[in-house]
Amino acid sequence: MPSQDELFDAVDALLEEEPQLPPPEERARLRETAGITQARLAAVLKTSTQTVKNWENGRSEPKPPRLEAYQRLLKGWAAKYPAHAAPAAPAVAPQPEAPQTFTRVPTVEQDEAEPDIGVAVKPAPERPARPAARPATSSRRSAAKKAAKPAVDPRFPHGPLAVLDGDGSAYAVGGVVLDCPATTVPELVEWTLRESGLGAPKLNRYGKDSDPLIVLTAAAAVKLGLPERLEGHEQRRSLRLPEDHPVVKQVAKAKWQLTQRGFGPWARIYRKAQGRDRQCVQLAILSWDALDERSWPGVAEMEPADIARVLGVYAQRVITPRGSTAVSGLELMTALRPPTKAVQDPETGNWVSGHNPGSLGTEPMDPAPPEATPEHPVVVNSGWTGGFLNEEAYQWVRSVDTLSDEECTLPFAVGLDLNTAFLAAAARLVVGLSGPDHFHAPKFNPKIPGSWLADLSHIELDPRLPSPFTPDGSRPTGPAWYQTHTLAYAQQLGYDVHPIEAYLRRETGAYLDPWHDRLKDAYVDTLADMGVTKDLDDAAFLAAMDQHKQNDPALAAVLSAIKATVKGGVGKLRERPQGKHYKEGETWPALSRPTWRPDIRAAVISKARVNMHRKLNNMAKMTGLFPLAVLSDCVVYPSPSESPLDFLPYAASGKPQPGAFRLGPTPGLAKLEGVQPMLWAVDLMEKGLNPARHIKGGDAVLDEGE
Repeated sequence: MPSQDELFDAVDALLEEEPQLPPPEERARLRETAGITQARLAAVLKTSTQTVKNWENGRSEPKPPRLEAYQRLLKGWAAKYPAHAAPAAPAVAPQPEAPQTFTRVPTVEQDEAEPDIGVAVKPAPERPARPAARPATSSRRSAAKKAAKPAVDPRFPHGPLAVLDGDGSAYAVGGVVLDCPATTVPELVEWTLRESGLGAPKLNRYGKDSDPLIVLTAAAAVKLGLPERLEGHEQRRSLRLPEDHPVVKQVAKAKWQLTQRGFGPWARIYRKAQGRDRQCVQLAILSWDALDERSWPGVAEMEPADIARVLGVYAQRVITPRGSTAVSGLELMTALRPPTKAVQDPETGNWVSGHNPGSLGTEPMDPAPPEATPEHPVVVNSGWTGGFLNEEAYQWVRSVDTLSDEECTLPFAVGLDLNTAFLAAAARLVVGLSGPDHFHAPKFNPKIPGSWLADLSHIELDPRLPSPFTPDGSRPTGPAWYQTHTLAYAQQLGYDVHPIEAYLRRETGAYLDPWHDRLKDAYVDTLADMGVTKDLDDAAFLAAMDQHKQNDPALAAVLSAIKATVKGGVGKLRERPQGKHYKEGETWPALSRPTWRPDIRAAVISKARVNMHRKLNNMAKMTGLFPLAVLSDCVVYPSPSESPLDFLPYAASGKPQPGAFRLGPTPGLAKLEGVQPMLWAVDLMEKGLNPARHIKGGDAVLDEGE
């Protein structure tokens, strides 16, 4: 039992604690509701307008005696202007007869999980003085060119990340080089948090600041006691240091923790949060293949300053990397729409964590059986045998029997690729935010997201085009499950749609809108930096695209990572179990995420495939041209020349015809993918291979069986 003196000391310490303030966004709301300007409040509290701004955006906290006065004022305003809590989700299941009244949540801005490092409640302690940064001087430090300069957050003067080399030089963005004295991983973590000035501000008012990232070269890893390579027979992404490794023991001895994924190519080292300060650092080890060559071409072999530039531009425009580009794509969704926000408990007046409307919440959600995968517990435990959604991207090759003599005599096959087709499909995409409800014989409503069982086998379309209802382009043979966009497109084509049953969601919203907007800007801005701008005419656009990667390999790597972030983020929404020891019916780690949402993935892919078919159909109507093959976002057409300008439809004014394929640098518009002889394409088609897969060039036989 504690002594009386110990209890008294604890009580005295509690009494001496600083008064607690509502979160910064609530401070601003209360002031604005009261009709008081920041300048007037600053005059009342005898401080500067900038200081009040800092209090309201979370960059600083008031100190006594202003703290107590500010708290008294906010309490008074809170009593007069109480915050409205978010409405609770409806507890009553919808009536199965006619699902007509579904709620669309307004697209408000919205968190992440892993690790749970605490809730911000206390003012941040003063940071110690940071070491002066030295400018890059040698040739390896000359990579500061052309990276866009973001507004500098005073808390993170040296940007979001640094690349640490073996000599202790930490290369940050903008050509800045810091001196890092750390010789162990715990020392590196302490230096990063206390002295480096690294980090990035949150992307949403209810979110969290991005933790600093330290990228280790092979020499830096060895200096810190890590092996230069991680060896093993399993997939490299699953490799980890053993728990008895000296570095893992050092981390534990210094009272730091590793997340459940352990010390691998992307390691997160943290302690529970102290007040507003998250204590977490992420490490990426280059020689452990942290940067996948497919997403970051050539980056791992660059000089440290160039790596810092590539990752810095990506962090500024997308997010500080958190792992693979797929992981970063998923983390960007939750960073832009955090699941929680601070709400005031009407009974106690305390600020507590509450649901953020428009987000996916904090709890994982079981899918409807047809939306799940065959190994999912929902399927295995229920004995479901009713079939599954098959909303996947196109992999279609036209039958050579449908080729006309005129098509066969054209000299070239030209491939067009749609820019980030999945991203274009995510724009203004309404998805379900609540759990699925089951309906029998519902009336089809194209505005309600969900999965519908319907028979589209009676619909007969031109065999020179793929069916819009199946990934392989074949005609449906009977009842099947479809996502809302697929059925809506059948309706748009003029066919009756009579669902047999459906799993629909009552609460809906454009969850992916902020994700789309940020990635679209990142893609367009990066292309513009490479000389491909929106104001180019089609001929100039093709010329610019022909040599844009040679202009700046570093920015070419950023562009590649942005595209991989889109596809990987969508793919992560239905991440399958990993590892040879998995048994059907068991849960797997991805199922614990609120962002494990196969229905949202299906909605994106369904809309992307429908968008592709709509363009194919319009092209046939406008030009009489039919494709040879389609693979996801790439389509191959027979052409009289090597240029798409000779077969794309243009109005008499010279402007591209809307509705068909159009060239341009924005998501959903097209670029030239490749050109090959028409005979080459027909030969592949006769072998059952897809010309769209190989239109860039190379020996198609090498990829046979893909």
